[in-house]
Amino acid sequence: MVLLVDIGNTHTHAAVADGERIVADTRLASESLALGQAERPLAKLLCLAKVNRLAGTVFCSVVPRLNPALKRLVRARWQCAAWQLTARTVAGIGIDYPKPSTIGADRLANAIAAHARFGAPVVVVDFGTAVTFDVVDASGNYTGGIIAPGLSAMTDYLHEKTALLPRVKIAEPESVVGKNTRDAMLSGAVHGYRGLIAELVRQLKRELGTAKLPVVATGGYAALMAAKLPSVRCVEPRLTLEGLRLAGLARRPAWWRT
Repeated sequence: MVLLVDIGNTHTHAAVADGERIVADTRLASESLALGQAERPLAKLLCLAKVNRLAGTVFCSVVPRLNPALKRLVRARWQCAAWQLTARTVAGIGIDYPKPSTIGADRLANAIAAHARFGAPVVVVDFGTAVTFDVVDASGNYTGGIIAPGLSAMTDYLHEKTALLPRVKIAEPESVVGKNTRDAMLSGAVHGYRGLIAELVRQLKRELGTAKLPVVATGGYAALMAAKLPSVRCVEPRLTLEGLRLAGLARRPAWWRT
């Protein structure tokens, strides 16, 4: 069994996988790695998956300062090495991008998983702190993306920069026309972002020269947003971890046979 770890700015998503699938996953605060508090939730994950021994760890990270802490932990606690997915170690897709080292490794993992499932071209929309699009072209190359503020980032900004607009929890609005301030803000966020996504997908089809463009959604608000977006083919909450599994399987095949 192999441990998969996606280190994000706020949360870290971890999973245990074998050569064919992800067995179990969990989330923990990313800062717990720096504070020495990550061992317990990771050990609980392994217990849940009935894993006594790890062959290795595959991880990606957008917080470089936390990488040494993860490596030390898995080496000391489970006596295994950690392999990092980066633009230099990527497997499963090519890269056609001016400065590959600036691509977030989580975005590469998403692209690997989407390409493995749907082929090319394909687009991933990740609804996190930011709403990001990652594009794999018809040749199977990661070719770039789009970044917009996340839904909560947008509504939180309105709350923080105005005197009367409240902080709202993202949810499906009752109608497009809000009958109160909260519903008006939700309509702008949810319906507005659905319109943004639909238009960007339309333009991506034109730029890529394709009538068919599978769109895979992931991230915290993926299910909510995809519910009324016909252009979204599927929602995959574990997409980043699946990309890590596939990359690790390609680059460290011996790990999956132990």
